[in-house]
Amino acid sequence: MSEHKSSIMLVDDHPLLRKGLKQLLALEDELEVIAEASSGAEAIPMATELDPDLIILDLNMQGMDGIATLKKMRDEGVTSRIVMLTVSDADEDVVNAISNGADGYLLKDSDPEILLDQIKRSLTGKMVLSEAITQVLATALRRPAVKTSAELNSLTNREHEILSFIAKGLSNKLIARELNISDGTVKVHVKHLLKKLGLRSRVEAAVWMVNQQGAKG
Repeated sequence: MSEHKSSIMLVDDHPLLRKGLKQLLALEDELEVIAEASSGAEAIPMATELDPDLIILDLNMQGMDGIATLKKMRDEGVTSRIVMLTVSDADEDVVNAISNGADGYLLKDSDPEILLDQIKRSLTGKMVLSEAITQVLATALRRPAVKTSAELNSLTNREHEILSFIAKGLSNKLIARELNISDGTVKVHVKHLLKKLGLRSRVEAAVWMVNQQGAKG
């Protein structure tokens, strides 16, 4: 039995949903819900103080919505994995969430077993998306591959290495471990490579890199 439990915080303005989710997560010994919040305003100080491994965040909350909460958490330096759990599969919501630093986007009507599996995968550093969302994201990001290999060549070796890891779905923390450098250094490299390639987020970089590899093959 694993000694280490993964800490999870739930942020949703529906008490019934939080209760159901808590019961679902309690089925796994290695998962522990350490905090619950019913609003973004309540969640932000808790996230900075508790630094949970994972925050499951509702998108459509009264007052401060999930995207505003997500942005604020990232601005405050929260490095927890943050996965959106929502009823909305609107492409602008998906792209907005991922572009603003979400590590996943799951739908509330998912099968409970699949949802639990996705949550566990997220804790290993993987980007998690409900199947319907993968399609939405692929369509939203499918644009002409105008970025040439010349732009790829403008990256340093280290940036290129990090881009390859991003394309495999690794988090900054895991990339840092692979390359034996600090999380902060990885963040700086990611920022530079996104700027060089004219991309807005890690997900766009991953999709673009996969498309490049596909074009070569």
